[in-house]
Amino acid sequence: MDHLADERDFQLLENDRYTFSVLSRVLRGPCSCILTDHARFILCHTVSPYPVWIWTPDGITPAEMEQAWQLAEQTVPLAEGYRYNLKCELAEYFIARAQQEGIAAGIATNMFAYDCPAVIPPSTPTDGSLHLCTPEDTDEAARMIFEFHGDIGADQQPMESCLQKAQQYIAQNAFFFWKNASGDTVACCSYNINDDLGCVSSVYTKPAHRRKHYAQHLVYQVTQQLADQGLTPMLYTDADYAASNACYEKIGYKLRGKLCTIAAR
Repeated sequence: MDHLADERDFQLLENDRYTFSVLSRVLRGPCSCILTDHARFILCHTVSPYPVWIWTPDGITPAEMEQAWQLAEQTVPLAEGYRYNLKCELAEYFIARAQQEGIAAGIATNMFAYDCPAVIPPSTPTDGSLHLCTPEDTDEAARMIFEFHGDIGADQQPMESCLQKAQQYIAQNAFFFWKNASGDTVACCSYNINDDLGCVSSVYTKPAHRRKHYAQHLVYQVTQQLADQGLTPMLYTDADYAASNACYEKIGYKLRGKLCTIAAR
């Protein structure tokens, strides 16, 4: 196993370009752990609280599943609190294998990966407008990021880390608010650019302002901006959150892949 990724790995990930777009992006930056054979297995972890990414091809054999389990357990074990993002077939094997070792594990989140080949304007109107965040919005953006992670119950970070993330997004003109007719910030989202993909993330609406189509209009306008740049918009969703998925599908997002997060219980 190699501890450095190269172009062979990025070529492999092209076969799962939507489901593993985040892995493709984080492999290009600083990582605390990388293991790859450049052919059938890639493992990558940035830092806590983020999950470990494990890529394997479709049609993986039982022997390869066992090797993947052994490598993961030797470097980033479930019992020490690491979570894994991986394909559903491998997740089932890992959960069963963990039980054999006396580790209770299960699926924490089912995820869908979507892209948007053609943007569709929302059919239901709403009030307010898009706001591109500036440095003056940094503190509020950090609070929204903090609330977003608390809402989804994953990757929770201290406010200092949220502040750094807000500063990075804003410096890249990639963090947005939706402000209602009263000028209140009611929703937010951001995006990352990875090759030709514009990856929408951190989509969050404050609880008191939900079911008013703010997120739908926010994501629509940001998606249109990405498409206008010649990028393919994409995003991840919680597969079990039907209302959110329906919102994205109405503005043109198409399901392209599935994966899940597993963790020790």
